[in-house]
Amino acid sequence: MTWETGESIPTNLIVGFLGSGKTTAISKLIDKRPAGEKWSILINEFGMVSIDHALVDAELPEIAVEELGGGCACCTLAYAFQPLLAQFIRRTQPDRLILEPSGVSHPANVVDILRSPKFAKSIDLRNIICLIDPKDFEDPRWRETAVFQDQVQLADVVVLNWTDRRDRDLVDRCRAWVEAFRPPKQRIVETRFGEIELALLDMKFETERFPMFADAHPSTKSKPAELQVLDLVGEDVQQVTEEEERSGESNLAERKASPRQPLRFQNDDPTYDACGWIFDVEDIFDRDMLLDLLGYVHPIVRLKGVFRCQDDWWLINRAKDGTTYATSAYRRDSRLEIILEHKTSGWKEFENKLLDCLAE
Repeated sequence: MTWETGESIPTNLIVGFLGSGKTTAISKLIDKRPAGEKWSILINEFGMVSIDHALVDAELPEIAVEELGGGCACCTLAYAFQPLLAQFIRRTQPDRLILEPSGVSHPANVVDILRSPKFAKSIDLRNIICLIDPKDFEDPRWRETAVFQDQVQLADVVVLNWTDRRDRDLVDRCRAWVEAFRPPKQRIVETRFGEIELALLDMKFETERFPMFADAHPSTKSKPAELQVLDLVGEDVQQVTEEEERSGESNLAERKASPRQPLRFQNDDPTYDACGWIFDVEDIFDRDMLLDLLGYVHPIVRLKGVFRCQDDWWLINRAKDGTTYATSAYRRDSRLEIILEHKTSGWKEFENKLLDCLAE
């Protein structure tokens, strides 16, 4: 299927709060796709340092992965999301398109973009799948937010993930909460490690769904906030140019780090505080010191990283109380992204702790 021929591309949104397991679910769906089918994956990361492309296996020639970082595709990055999506489709010409909005994105605005005249003839929007960690339902700070509720409200299929790690009573209460949404969900499934059936992408449902909080995020027509990048060597602020904003082609991560002098990228959002680092490929970490630091630093909403260590390259993935480690095929550079619930002035101090983990 191609953009030029006018054939519509089967498209799915995989939504869910930070740490619900969206990227893992996409990776597992890729493994189940029909042989030879070309998939394009567009990931919107709230932080400005791209990590998820290291978590999604993009080594296969039939898989293309693109990332848009530094905010939400539904609002602050809507200006960049639309041209990036159009370019991505033209370049990759997929048989299926999967979009993973940021965990704090309001899906209604993304749906509106996909159904706009620019994309309506080229995109066949199929099921919206929402992943939920029942632990997020248990926390009223997340459960009562408009974004969290509308991620569930707009979903055709809700997947209760991590059920092997949560108490049965909590899973049952979360399921009952989801069942109370109107119109009701077409499917509610329980799983672990993001395992979902490929058939859920294309099941045909007739129900139309509307958000409960359509104005939860700013209008996509509002002027976007300026993106910023801070260099560790100095505290100079570099801003994305207006031309880069209009083209949607800015890539702050292309600025070069040097040995023992990483780049720091901070997302200035009114709700969450996100900071990321990119290290030179020659920076090699002491694995034990690094994993001790990243495994116990708290409190965090989300932490993702890939690092070159003395024995191998390692991925670390933390969400709430769960932490996983795995070796990685990624080899470009070491990078880290942390999202906090509250603002902090301690990023510089934490940078020094990261540098202390470098092997001599």
